Amino acid sequence: MSRIDELRATAHPLRLRLLSLLTGAAMSAAEAARELGVSQASASYHLRVLERARLIRIVEIVRVRGGEAKRYRHESSSQRYDPDARLGERSPEGEEEYIEALVDELRRRARTRIDGPALTTDAELWIDPQVWSRVVRHVGEASALLHAAAHPPRTPGTRPVSMTAALFPIRHPR
Repeated sequence: MSRIDELRATAHPLRLRLLSLLTGAAMSAAEAARELGVSQASASYHLRVLERARLIRIVEIVRVRGGEAKRYRHESSSQRYDPDARLGERSPEGEEEYIEALVDELRRRARTRIDGPALTTDAELWIDPQVWSRVVRHVGEASALLHAAAHPPRTPGTRPVSMTAALFPIRHPR
């Protein structure tokens, strides 16, 4: 699966929410729909899009009322981050739609923000390439740590949190 296929698959706010949800627990379309407050048909459609892009996988099939329910899981975000693995894979196709979906999702999450430890940062800087590589690696490791530690929704002793990061080199200004 190419980077463009991944970008297109994630270029929808509901699919971003499904990826987050399925990081902490395997869920069926019905379970995910209930948790996110959407129809089962909508959840099922978006889960199939994510599965075709290989961003989630079926980890269990359970018998439900004479039928079968597939439970999906998103696991790749908890794996060790390698910033060099995707060098040269940049594809402008799909990136704009993905960023727009990410912006919409960040707006939704920001409306639910409460007090507690938090960090907001923004920067457009000139920086040494070695320092840049270290920063990207650290943020990637933080993301992997969060995903690996994710629990199912509403697990006692846990709280919902949000992390959004977009790190990328930019063109020299003229």
